[in-house]
Amino acid sequence: MKGLMKTAVLAVAVSLGATSVSFAEENVRLTGSGASFPAPIYLTWFKDFSKKSAGVTVDYQSKGSGAGVQDFLNKTVDFAASDSAMKEEDMAKVAEGVQLLPMTAGEIVLAYNLPGSPKGLKLPRDVYSNIFLGKITKWNDPQIAAANTELKLPDLPITVVVRADSSGTTAVFTKHLAAINEAFNKELGEGNTVNWPASDKFIKSPKNDGVTATVRQTPGAIGYIEYGFAKLAKVDFAELQNKAGKYVVPNAESGAEALAAVKMPESLVAWLPDPDGAKSYPITSYTWMIFRKHNDNPAKAKAMREMVEYGLTEGQKIADSMGYIPLPKSVVDQVRAASANIQ
Repeated sequence: MKGLMKTAVLAVAVSLGATSVSFAEENVRLTGSGASFPAPIYLTWFKDFSKKSAGVTVDYQSKGSGAGVQDFLNKTVDFAASDSAMKEEDMAKVAEGVQLLPMTAGEIVLAYNLPGSPKGLKLPRDVYSNIFLGKITKWNDPQIAAANTELKLPDLPITVVVRADSSGTTAVFTKHLAAINEAFNKELGEGNTVNWPASDKFIKSPKNDGVTATVRQTPGAIGYIEYGFAKLAKVDFAELQNKAGKYVVPNAESGAEALAAVKMPESLVAWLPDPDGAKSYPITSYTWMIFRKHNDNPAKAKAMREMVEYGLTEGQKIADSMGYIPLPKSVVDQVRAASANIQ
């Protein structure tokens, strides 16, 4: 009898053990880090995806594109996110292979803080690029006044707020400024970090939310942030002059016009440094998630493919309301096909 009981207990233990092993296998935790530009929409996606996917949770740390790519190279995360894609020399370091997927797109706005919160500030191309070059330093500069005859601009120094960290937002912004202003290209160039003018009127802040907060707290400030952050924080932002000479406000329509001006190549890395089109917003960019093609854990690979699919379907439906641009259908199709490479 004792022997039978022992056998029964052992059978239950084995059974429970098998159940717990199987249960452990079903629970998947994905970790990601990187760009702050798409962080608001990504965090919303991941929360909802985790809620709807039994046994899957996604944790994402918004710490800047450069830090995310470094985490990916160090293998401390399952995936990364970057607004400046990933350099070929960095991709070459990843033995498992790299799959870049553009998951959303957004616009970089110039948020400002002026007394009385005047709306509808217009900034010509040569003006806003020279502000960030440190060559236009007062809000009542004749060039700003000429474009804003209906506004009373203050005799106030311009405080320029830039990113303190390695940032894909900075890379997109400086790529645009370098494309439209030869002096900017020669003196500062483009990249995740640049040597901004040494001036007490240039303030550095970390991430998109840091720049947003600094602009809000600093009278006379101007800073570059993703449109969704500007919407969320209810800060004023300028109408910018595009390549066609038109002043355009950032929104889903002007962003979609810009995206339509470029065809997505097979690499899934497309840049829009200065898009064509009378209705195009001039500083528009895709932003990428970065995956390994070969992953040790099939369950994680499957969960990442499902996470991508969620972003391409349910995720795109909330893009506009959160200040992002829904992906064109042709790009959605390309991304879906490429996501099969995550194995």
